[in-house]
Amino acid sequence: MIQTQISKTLSIGDGCPLTLIGGPCVIESGDFTLKMAEEIAKVCDRLGVSFIFKSSFDKANRTSINSFRGQPIESGLKILQRVKEEVGVPVLTDIHESHQAATVAEVVDVLQIPAFLCRQTDLLLAAAATGKVVNVKKGQFLAPWDMRQVVRKLEAAGTKRILLTERGTSFGYNTLVVDFRSLPQMRSLGYPVVFDATHSVQMPGGQGDKSGGQRQFVPYLARAAAAIGIDALFMEIHEDPDNAPSDGPNMIPLAQLETVLRQIINVRNCLEVTPALV
Repeated sequence: MIQTQISKTLSIGDGCPLTLIGGPCVIESGDFTLKMAEEIAKVCDRLGVSFIFKSSFDKANRTSINSFRGQPIESGLKILQRVKEEVGVPVLTDIHESHQAATVAEVVDVLQIPAFLCRQTDLLLAAAATGKVVNVKKGQFLAPWDMRQVVRKLEAAGTKRILLTERGTSFGYNTLVVDFRSLPQMRSLGYPVVFDATHSVQMPGGQGDKSGGQRQFVPYLARAAAAIGIDALFMEIHEDPDNAPSDGPNMIPLAQLETVLRQIINVRNCLEVTPALV
């Protein structure tokens, strides 16, 4: 059985409900972050979808030196702790450097390894050593079967609490494309697969000093992934994406979340086996 336990009450994988990993790209403020977590949780509760709140305390790989990065680690973690305590959901955030792993793991339930850093051995080992679930975004430059070596690094560090996320592959300048064969191919490595529907429509560096995106295609890609078979769906969500300080062009509006999730649930329910056979 392919399954990863996130908390005492939430697991991702065979026999489990769909999980949404979602939230604003970056932590903007405490009150805004809490509000978004509460609103997304309400939608998930209505639909019977498990929910892990996602927001990055720091976006260390922004296109421009002048781009908004988020919060210092101490204040960012305090905000995520508020989400855990007041909304009552697990939380996920990125780490970019090995020394961050142990500190961040004191608060979050899932440590996320950004796609650009998925082959950084010391970062992977530090994340695994915390005992927390590690979600690794497949690099835009990797074939899905190359993630086997990432898995081996994590396993060598003593963990099998792993999630693998597809988020598109580089396809010429400023463009990503999704090869949906990657979902069953990565799942064959023995761990649940996540589809990142919002970063898959990102256009890295597409606006010169920042990335662009085509959020209108998020529902299409999400439905396609659900039809193939996924254990969890990753989407960045914002109440006003056009004015968001990070990744606005590819985040979906909060007002559209329930409709998009209903479509995905309907598609997923059509599968005889959930998720896909491997």
